[in-house]
Amino acid sequence: MSENILLAQKIRQTVLEMTHRAGSSHVGTSLSMADLLAALYGGVLNVRPEEPEWEERDRFILSKGHGCAGLYAILAEKGFFPKDWLEDFYQNGARLAGHVTNHGVPGIELSTGSLGHGLSVACGMALAAKRNHENYRVFVMMSDGECDEGSIWEAAMFAGFHKLDNLVVIVDYNKIQSLGAVKDVLNLEPFQSKWDAFGWNAKEIDGHDMEKVESTFAQIPFQQDKPSCIIAHTVKGKGVSFMENELLWHYRSPDKEEYKAAMQELGGVQ
Repeated sequence: MSENILLAQKIRQTVLEMTHRAGSSHVGTSLSMADLLAALYGGVLNVRPEEPEWEERDRFILSKGHGCAGLYAILAEKGFFPKDWLEDFYQNGARLAGHVTNHGVPGIELSTGSLGHGLSVACGMALAAKRNHENYRVFVMMSDGECDEGSIWEAAMFAGFHKLDNLVVIVDYNKIQSLGAVKDVLNLEPFQSKWDAFGWNAKEIDGHDMEKVESTFAQIPFQQDKPSCIIAHTVKGKGVSFMENELLWHYRSPDKEEYKAAMQELGGVQ
């Protein structure tokens, strides 16, 4: 089993611990993106945990800020901040809020949670890098439901026009958003064609096939003078059988028995 697969498993275990302890929501979305986060922080992103403000670092923005438990888990695992910070996640006065916050949290580039904003900020970062002749790249992970927002497509058009080939979007396409299935709320298909039409080079992959995820990241940028988009087909609640593809786990946290059952499936210590 590869190191990144093991890392993804660790992210999922930590997410369950955090959300169970805090009684917080958004478990499903954190589990669906675990493999993508593991691949990114397992070797794709050029970052220095011991020097989080390093000027040449790649920038990563989790635009779907409600999935913060997954991001906090990987940042702690990689040494951006102590793991004991995770223990009071989502509690009053805690450093780690229930949506991504960069205030006092090393490794977080932008506070997010109001959907549709991450890509716009990322466009500014990528354009600044181009104009300043800097080599860093900007990665944005978005939710599929977030792509209902008009601001996403305004930013996508901007990025294509300005040929931001140092910009990478990863869509966690788990097919479930806050109120139902994506195809029923506002169907995104033909999804890849939309990105291509806005001047991007888009690829669709299985977001849980680690070998495919890693090989796709290795091809970035997919095309000179075009931003890259990875549409990662994932499963909401991936890794825990009774959470998979269930809208319920967008909102609720596992109780004691559910936590035990989920950790058993993930091979975690209870």
